[in-house]
Amino acid sequence: MEQKIKKKLVKNWFKILQDMICFEIEEIEKNKKKFISNNWKRNKKKDEGGGEYRILKDGKIFEKVGVNFSEVYGKFSKEFKNKIPGATLNPNFWASGISIVMHMKNPHIPAMHFNTRYIYTSHGWFGGGMDVTPCIQDEKLKRWFHKELKLSCDRHNKNYYKKYKKNCDKYFYLPHRKETRGIGGIFFDYKKKNWEKDFSFVRDVGITFKKIFKDIINKKKNKKWSKKQKEIQYIKRGRYVEFNLLYDRGTKFGLQTGGNTNAILMSLPPTAKWK
Repeated sequence: MEQKIKKKLVKNWFKILQDMICFEIEEIEKNKKKFISNNWKRNKKKDEGGGEYRILKDGKIFEKVGVNFSEVYGKFSKEFKNKIPGATLNPNFWASGISIVMHMKNPHIPAMHFNTRYIYTSHGWFGGGMDVTPCIQDEKLKRWFHKELKLSCDRHNKNYYKKYKKNCDKYFYLPHRKETRGIGGIFFDYKKKNWEKDFSFVRDVGITFKKIFKDIINKKKNKKWSKKQKEIQYIKRGRYVEFNLLYDRGTKFGLQTGGNTNAILMSLPPTAKWK
């Protein structure tokens, strides 16, 4: 299959998924809150792509949720190309992806993150994953969440879950705090063995995330919470901010390739606290 067709298929899927996720979220909010859409361009002087980020704030369930789609292309800088596979052979790149971060009003509902992407330099690869960050411990939820992830991974390869769970635990870790960001999930990168199979897996990860966030919200949305629990949530959000600004590859990639700052930083919560 030609690379041009692959890029078109991938981009279209990420855009469709953005629409699907936003529709589900507005349904959960009973259409009383709507997303505000913002389009952006990577380079206003010449065509280097861009994207659309959508933000919904102050809902009954979602305190803030961002759903970001992007398709960008151009040439890596001399400093940055050495950090990206295949870019030393060809500094030109194309990248498309979808990124979602949910910060909830109810402290019993965890923050949730999802992203999938496809990057092409002298060769192409998929990356992405999802993870969940509760501020109130719930072992039952943790077991259920990982069971759902394993079922999704096993449909494609029996080795995926163990491998990608380990990747996630290693990646979403704050060394300066000596703690993980949440209860883990799955994380994969540089996935390039079989394009058709890899794309099928990436699509399934997106559908699985849609199911997971709906199920978690339905399980937790009616639980009563206290002011003390809300304060605990604010402190946990502070950890989220620290990780995204200090360690997150997506944040660094977006900022270093001329992405839209507001779209990149949409992952940050509306309110966070530090002791």
